[in-house]
Amino acid sequence: MNMRNQWPVLPIVAGLASGLLTGCGTENGDSGSEGSSVVMGMSDDVLATDPASGYDPGSWLLFNNVFQSLLSFPKGATEPQPEAAEECAFTDTSTRVYQCTLKDGLKFSNGDALTSEDVKFSFDRMLKINDEAGPAIMFPMLEKVETPDEKTVVFRLNTADATFPSKIASGAGSIVDQKSYEASGLRKDGEAVGSGPYKLDSFSEDEAVFSVNEHYKGTAEVRNTGVTLKFFHGDQTALKTALLDKKVDIAYRGLAASDIADIEKADPGSGVEIVDGNSAEVQHLVFNMDDPVTGKPGVRKAIAHLLDRDALMEDIYKGTATPLYSIIPAGIAGHNTAFFDTYGAKPDKTKAAAALSADGITDKVKLTLWSTPSRYGPATDDELKAIAGQLNASGLFDADVKSVAFDRYEQDIADGKYGVYVKGWVPDYPDADNFTGPFFGEGNVLSNNYTNSTITGTLIPRTASESDRAATDSDYGRLQDIVAEDVPVLPLWQGKQYAVTRDNVYGLEYCLDASTVFRFWELSKD
Repeated sequence: MNMRNQWPVLPIVAGLASGLLTGCGTENGDSGSEGSSVVMGMSDDVLATDPASGYDPGSWLLFNNVFQSLLSFPKGATEPQPEAAEECAFTDTSTRVYQCTLKDGLKFSNGDALTSEDVKFSFDRMLKINDEAGPAIMFPMLEKVETPDEKTVVFRLNTADATFPSKIASGAGSIVDQKSYEASGLRKDGEAVGSGPYKLDSFSEDEAVFSVNEHYKGTAEVRNTGVTLKFFHGDQTALKTALLDKKVDIAYRGLAASDIADIEKADPGSGVEIVDGNSAEVQHLVFNMDDPVTGKPGVRKAIAHLLDRDALMEDIYKGTATPLYSIIPAGIAGHNTAFFDTYGAKPDKTKAAAALSADGITDKVKLTLWSTPSRYGPATDDELKAIAGQLNASGLFDADVKSVAFDRYEQDIADGKYGVYVKGWVPDYPDADNFTGPFFGEGNVLSNNYTNSTITGTLIPRTASESDRAATDSDYGRLQDIVAEDVPVLPLWQGKQYAVTRDNVYGLEYCLDASTVFRFWELSKD
């Protein structure tokens, strides 16, 4: 599996003290004023309005609200359920034929009827365009789409893939109107025609305006009359000022801890609250298995024995992330704590020294940790410096940190120039497959020269073909244990999601979960 999913991972409130976190928007959201419109400010840009191109957080936020998929993730859930479809199921035991029946009366926002031909068109178009910034790379298994009648869609796969329902439930499964899109070219007018809860009224460099789609027929219950999304292009000061001046109701992905502290210090009764939610965003140290230093198991295991995740969470991230002890994060079925079980939570110099000694290493290990300053969060450089400090404090390492721009960083990794480097990951869909196949399958995205025949030959194919996802727990547990023993990567942390909101806005807790779907329709405002 060769999947590109290295989105810009920006911890939303880097450094926010956990004691500041409060809940917001309880069931009172149901009584929010109908007819209210919500204004949200965001630091991320929306890079595409055409779902054949966008493969970034901002674009998928738009897709998840303007377009329907056959399936969707209900709030707080990691199992997809029917959305545009009335029902979907594998029709064979090998999980290679997946069939969906559409709901009656589906229409796009322009009034055109949505039929099975539009579904086929959407997938055929995405694969034909195969945009390098698009999600086609998620579907190497899709051989063809058939439409025996206007309500039936049949997907034929060339390999077994039990996670196919989760893939089509993501933004990559967005259905477009075949009358409004070219079959072989991207739409570049900034407009969109979908059948989701909202329609896109306008899109510019600084804002996108959404209104309720009167033709929508699906599971979402809309609690507002529209959403305006304002783009701040990374300008945290401008976003903070807009929130304080009540020009935006919500600040999503962009305010740092210092901004929150300034707000509370300036006016304790400012009416601003912090909402946090679960996230499946993760970060790892990655080891080049062909490097003369990190290619030695003793070096990797010594680092695993010396890493103090709790200190990193307290000193660097201030509670905005939690320690991660395996490659599959908490909240995703199949998660275990393999690295905790193998290496513990506290630094152990004795065990680290023993690991080095077992590899014949008696001198200090000279090591450079490679970083990139913003792609995986603004605290990444400081985090790696703290890790280097932990290693050096043991007396076993002589470690330093070097940080380079992302384009050079990626090229150097591909060229095998780094022994150890950092990678962040936000999943396409909340299934253990998306944290294992891309990392350890053939053509993995880590470029670290790690292969394990049990993982690639047995565990990944077997878990991919198992339609009962609960039945994969044992195999995923074994896979995680193998990774903890081999240490091609070292899990560091699992993130949280944050939004800062005026206290008259409700429903945000239904927008921040491991599915990564931000649900406009759950928002309401007094």
